[in-house]
Amino acid sequence: MGALHEGHLLLVRTARAECDFVVASIFVNPTQFGPNEDLAKYPRPFERDRELLEAEKVDVLFSPSVEEMYPPRAATFVHVEGMSERLCGKSRPGHFRGVTTVVSKLFNIVDPDRAYFGQKDAAQAAIVKKMVRDLAYPTQVVVCSIVREADGLAMSSRNVYLNSEERQQALVLHRALQAVQSAFDNGERSTSKLRNVAEKAFAKTSQINLEYAEVVHPETLDPVSDLSAGALVALAAKSAAPD
Repeated sequence: MGALHEGHLLLVRTARAECDFVVASIFVNPTQFGPNEDLAKYPRPFERDRELLEAEKVDVLFSPSVEEMYPPRAATFVHVEGMSERLCGKSRPGHFRGVTTVVSKLFNIVDPDRAYFGQKDAAQAAIVKKMVRDLAYPTQVVVCSIVREADGLAMSSRNVYLNSEERQQALVLHRALQAVQSAFDNGERSTSKLRNVAEKAFAKTSQINLEYAEVVHPETLDPVSDLSAGALVALAAKSAAPD
């Protein structure tokens, strides 16, 4: 959705290294925003984004209007039933439906051999992969690693909303994930105890409210108890301060 950072540019560089022709899209997709979310104020530094993509030698920048992507009286959506209601889908109804609808449209327009997504939103990547399988898209979904700031904060276009104090508070997300990883590395295999480890990290700060800490299958997003095949630890939190 634009407001590019190094996480986005990693996707571009990976695509550039692996493919003959690279298309980047910038589109602030209205259907994935809830009624009280930040659609109106979402950062849109288009010229800066264009220059960054030109520097990375992107072949095509596709930046359509809302009217091009959603014609008048458009009433067709792509919904991955079940998965779209998990994790952030619980508190953001319709969010993942908006994501899969716009990704489906982009796939139809570009017809890519490969599509590159960031691991930061692992649920989104899993849901897009499921959509690709179910609808028989001839596209390989490639998931690239999270890019973090030096202090561990995951890069995000929305980080510009944070003042210096809020940015420090947001580091609890990374600390919680590190604590869970450490507990796992030290032999802990109980998913409930691993969730408790994450919850304890948030209990140390009154400024951030934990929305959920889940241990799920990385492909289905189902809760898991057997960690032998690996798992995804997913966290979401909100500022305790009023908007």
